[in-house]
Amino acid sequence: MLNLLEHRGILSNTLVVATSDNGMPFPRVKGQAYDDSDHMPLAMQWPEGIRNPGRIVTDYVSFIDFAPTFLELAGITEKQVGMAPIAGRSLNDIFRSAKSGQACAVRDHVIIGRERNDVGRPHDWGYPVRGIVKNDLLYLHNFEPARWPSGNPETGYTDCGGSPTKTETLKTRLSPKQEHRWELSFGLRGAEELYDLRRDPNCLKNLAGDAAFRAETLQLRVQLFRELQAQADPRVLGRGQIFDEYPFASDELRGFYERYLRGEKLDARWINDSDVEPLPLPRTR
Repeated sequence: MLNLLEHRGILSNTLVVATSDNGMPFPRVKGQAYDDSDHMPLAMQWPEGIRNPGRIVTDYVSFIDFAPTFLELAGITEKQVGMAPIAGRSLNDIFRSAKSGQACAVRDHVIIGRERNDVGRPHDWGYPVRGIVKNDLLYLHNFEPARWPSGNPETGYTDCGGSPTKTETLKTRLSPKQEHRWELSFGLRGAEELYDLRRDPNCLKNLAGDAAFRAETLQLRVQLFRELQAQADPRVLGRGQIFDEYPFASDELRGFYERYLRGEKLDARWINDSDVEPLPLPRTR
């Protein structure tokens, strides 16, 4: 692509963005809210627009920053093109800065979230999570901790696609020495999670209940909820059920959980038959 742009003589004035879809299709990654789920690669090139090229910038940025960036470069606003107000911030402040590392002081955190990305729970419910990443700490608030985070066992943990990795992880539930692997990937979780991404990038040790991190947990929780309230997020305004009540987009799979348990032959193409684990299972956290 770069060679083609250069051949056409427009490479120097073209902003090239390289990033990826989010999350490897593995247990505790895709569809979740941990670092490997939401921390994407991002490289940007624009010879005429980015100062001091070759910099490595550590500012926290988000996919929601792309749209305001492109609109600003085009010299138009969201109102002019009929878009709803944008919560993201244009990345031009980073482009104009010559700094490496932390280029813009206000970009010291990012908000992440999850609602429903698959079927397989009663009533097509999702697993609502909101989180904040700041100072290499990841704080997560699970709004419905009584729900199975990777989907219900009796429908095959449908929030996690079938694979040899999933199969082997499910087997660990029956091994006293390995069952923690099942619990991390598929077991119930508490309402709060906190991870030190510098020391624990795989997010395996939850520090939310650790007295040594009580202050950090409180600070991140307060900031997260303050910003979500400013955005009028229904989850923090007591109206989170609105997300659960939206009908699932696919007519073919709508009401999957209830239909599956009635014995209806549904083609859950993304899971294996061996993924299904009839209840009762331990509902540990």
